[in-house]
Amino acid sequence: MSNIDDRAINTIRMLALDAVQKANSGHPGTPMGFASPAYVLWSEFLRFNPKDPAWPNRDRFVLSAGHASMLLYGLLHLFGTGLEIEDLRNFRQWGSRTPGHPEYGHTAGVETTTGPLGQGFANAVGMALALRYAGGIFNRPGHTILDPRVFVVAGDGDMMEGISNEAASLAGHQGLSNLICLYDDNHISIDGSTSLAFTEEVGDRFLALNWSVRYVRDGNDREEVRAALAWATDPEIQMAEEAGTPKLIVIRTHIGFGSPKYQDTAHAHGSALGAEEVLNTKRNLGWPETPDFFVPEDVREHFDALAREKTRAQNRWQEELKKYGEAYPDLLVLWKEWMSGDALGKKVLEKYPPYSPDPKGLATRQAFGEALQVASKELPALWGGSADLAPSNNTLIKGEVDCQKGTPTGKNLHFGVREHAMGGILNGMSLTGMVRPYGGTFLVFSDYMRGAMRLSALMHQPVLYVLTHDSIGLGEDGPTHQPVEHLAGLRAIPGMTVYRPGDANETVQALSIILEDRTGPACLVLSRQKVPTLPVAPETVRKGVEAGGYIVRETGENPSLVLVASGSELGLLWQVQDLLEERKVATRLVSVPSISRLRRQTPETMARIFPADRPRVLVEAAHPMGWYPLVRPGDLVIGMETFGASAPAERLMEAFGFTPVAVLSRIDKQWPGGSFH
Repeated sequence: MSNIDDRAINTIRMLALDAVQKANSGHPGTPMGFASPAYVLWSEFLRFNPKDPAWPNRDRFVLSAGHASMLLYGLLHLFGTGLEIEDLRNFRQWGSRTPGHPEYGHTAGVETTTGPLGQGFANAVGMALALRYAGGIFNRPGHTILDPRVFVVAGDGDMMEGISNEAASLAGHQGLSNLICLYDDNHISIDGSTSLAFTEEVGDRFLALNWSVRYVRDGNDREEVRAALAWATDPEIQMAEEAGTPKLIVIRTHIGFGSPKYQDTAHAHGSALGAEEVLNTKRNLGWPETPDFFVPEDVREHFDALAREKTRAQNRWQEELKKYGEAYPDLLVLWKEWMSGDALGKKVLEKYPPYSPDPKGLATRQAFGEALQVASKELPALWGGSADLAPSNNTLIKGEVDCQKGTPTGKNLHFGVREHAMGGILNGMSLTGMVRPYGGTFLVFSDYMRGAMRLSALMHQPVLYVLTHDSIGLGEDGPTHQPVEHLAGLRAIPGMTVYRPGDANETVQALSIILEDRTGPACLVLSRQKVPTLPVAPETVRKGVEAGGYIVRETGENPSLVLVASGSELGLLWQVQDLLEERKVATRLVSVPSISRLRRQTPETMARIFPADRPRVLVEAAHPMGWYPLVRPGDLVIGMETFGASAPAERLMEAFGFTPVAVLSRIDKQWPGGSFH
């Protein structure tokens, strides 16, 4: 064994030990136990450029076990990506570049935000899918410009969470041979030994999921780790049946390695070891007791040399890209468009013809599906599918093949009944910068992927969540499928823009606006049932959806009431407005396709839409909590505060008070005799 390698590995361990001790908070055990496999991976196999962490053809490294963040921060520092010793000293402190769990966009070299266990694993599956997809579009025989591998480090907690099993199942089905998972099998979780609750053979499970599996008996045996990584990355030394599969390397490690008192204990998982044990650990590993955060000069020089070699990989790639452009100039133009981001988001559907007014109309999910066909052609990187609900979500691209192992560039991606994993996979797809992903399911099942949706917003990833069957209006499937509280919950996620369009034209404009915006995620919430297509000028609809709310119609010059709705209830209030007009009551009808966008407007804009001296009637077949920012004392809010029931949609709307007569009755009860002031 090389002494410099030993010293380099111990440097990684000691940086983690000192950082957690200084913060008196964190997880030292996994960085100490997994330092050796991580070092072999980063020094010998991981293809990246520390000076250009965003190089498109880099391998992706995902630390799904995000609590082990000091392992990643130590490596980023030693390879010279910009993290300094002072950053490590400020681990977990306000304003530092070394937060408790890695955060995408906050620290150079961090590929995704990890923390909730299993999410990073699902991200890695999404990355592998998207990179394979884009590689299939651009690579040509003899000219490979995009072939990154995705390496993910997962721990016992990741393997316990169900999301990882869902994601691994899809990865195995898809044959993602560019995906390699290093499983840190250290037998310890927060409660103690994993034997308390986790006794399955993980390797056997992954074999059943169509992965290939290797075992490393001792994570400190670099030769054994090296051989396993060589097998995982080189098809020539794999058996024929292993070549087209994702790889799992099960690595037996010892959490808190080197600590005389806490090695192989739960204490090393989530607590600083204490000043005395830090000294004892350093003595045990032959490390200087002082100073803390010590990096020996020869170790510094060693990592500098490794970093210089990493840089050469991008230089070689640049030469290959030049040859590629000479052989395929048109593809090089497309490549540059994708890398500029123009293929990920731009103005689309500008020439999409508006739907004509129609009192019967069509479901907003149908309008979305029709517009998606056009958007898919105008935005080449737009790619996605559904969690086994494509015919209901209308996410299928007509005339296109399915994405499968043999057709990796197929435009229709089938996630299967795996909403938990779908959200995490969509985030991973987006994080590659290669595709603009979308995924569909019923609104009520957004609960299953809420953790991933929250991370979409935290990372500002432009993921499109297509959520259909938006209310009790879906009908006979009953209360298990009828969302009530979901809109309010999604609107509460900071940075998540939620759209619930009121008719076909609002739907098209919402999709167009979403696909122009690359600053964060969006939910497009759509009806199962038909809704009227309202006679509103196209330019009014466009500006209104952009604003989040707008005046649809006024009856009379001085409205006494402001009627406010989103989604399918907009057509309902149009009818209520007609009934009030027959009574000579002047009203203003306001559509709010996106409360999220509306709340970003200036007070002046809000005052133009909502006169301060006029009462409001706000109607939505969902929990009214999301409307409270727009409600004042004396206003009338009509929503759902119970679960629904199983019956035809028309009967449900009648039973729960979402008919013109029922709303009018509520107005009469709120303002007897029409005294609206």
